Amino acid sequence: MKMKKKLWNIFGPVLLAGLLVFIAFFVANQFTTVNKATEKRAAVSLSTNVYKGSIVKSQALKDGYVPFFGSSELSRMDPFHPSALAKKYHRNYQPFLLGNPGTQSLSHLIQMQGMKQQLKNKKVVFIISPQWFTKQGQSPQAYSLYNSPIGTTQWLLHAHDSQMTRYTAKRILAMNENSNSGAAHRALINLASGKKVTKTQLMQLNVEATMLNSEDKLFSSFVSGKREAKIDGNQNKLPKQDNFKMLTKSANQMAAKATDDNPFGISNNFFNHRLAKGNKLAKLQGSQSHFNYLQSPEYADFELVLAQFAKWNVDPIFVITPVNQKWMKYTGLSNDMYQKADQKIKYQLNSQGFNHVVDLSKDGGKKYFMEDTIHLGWNGWLAMDQKVSPFLQTKQNQPTYQIQDKFLSKEWQQAE
Repeated sequence: MKMKKKLWNIFGPVLLAGLLVFIAFFVANQFTTVNKATEKRAAVSLSTNVYKGSIVKSQALKDGYVPFFGSSELSRMDPFHPSALAKKYHRNYQPFLLGNPGTQSLSHLIQMQGMKQQLKNKKVVFIISPQWFTKQGQSPQAYSLYNSPIGTTQWLLHAHDSQMTRYTAKRILAMNENSNSGAAHRALINLASGKKVTKTQLMQLNVEATMLNSEDKLFSSFVSGKREAKIDGNQNKLPKQDNFKMLTKSANQMAAKATDDNPFGISNNFFNHRLAKGNKLAKLQGSQSHFNYLQSPEYADFELVLAQFAKWNVDPIFVITPVNQKWMKYTGLSNDMYQKADQKIKYQLNSQGFNHVVDLSKDGGKKYFMEDTIHLGWNGWLAMDQKVSPFLQTKQNQPTYQIQDKFLSKEWQQAE
């Protein structure tokens, strides 16, 4: 009896924990649903779990939400933010925001694998910043933070050998240099070298996919409503009519009050809390004179996204963002370099059939266009809305793409 008691004391808690996990996953698979309230919260939550997951995004897209891919600019939620405008004026689309500081092309490529069926033949908005195109490109730390195991597993389960596949596998491995175990890692090594994923690896990946999807279902409804409340509050500050002239007047009035206490014409709150403290502002003067966005692995990562859009027949509209012109001058960031990077991005898009491009790169000096040093606000959001809203609300001609592997090359990544 004593031996049985000892064995139970050792293994009992483990068995109970395993049983509880099994029950939790069983309940999640059987009873978890994504209701409309969860979709509304998730659409503007910018939740990392939602971004990395699948079930909430997939259900929302089925119900008509439109993906807005981007990064930190999506969190600048003034009253003229796309989500506030769409909600206030009952447009026939509602943005589903997908991005955070540090999310770039490779992060987006992987997380979108979990909503493949919902993206096929649909429109999307893709906000891209030339500032993604640094010498390093995607930060491994940021990639790790936003890495979607569900997306990675789905990509591996459907991967076939090609130049795109080999390059993608190598890039994912480079982002996870400290990981050297597991079926996913072994499968990535195979694909990177042009080999197939083995039957054993596929079996293990399918088991992992089942577990990951169950976990996603279990936690999918836990989404904060903080940003939804902010959007609701902001839309109440907008004019009753969806009229550009009235919206511009309102934007100018709000922005004038919000930017009257700093030399850059940006949000006083941002200036006082992020720049004016200590000696930070003085240290930043001339600090970006050496920046170069023309040579970067991000150009090839971006190409992976374009190839995926083409394969799924997605119709995207791209928005290229500016930098506050006064800030650019203060930090020494080269406008000539910035415009060349903009032209390089547009060439990569247009030469492959991606012709819906909203180029705002030259507008950083316009009044009340930028909320802070690098992010759209007030009139910036309205300028974007003038192009994006008609694109989403009217039928577009079927795009024809000509994907070119040359945009994966080192030559293109380094071309100036």
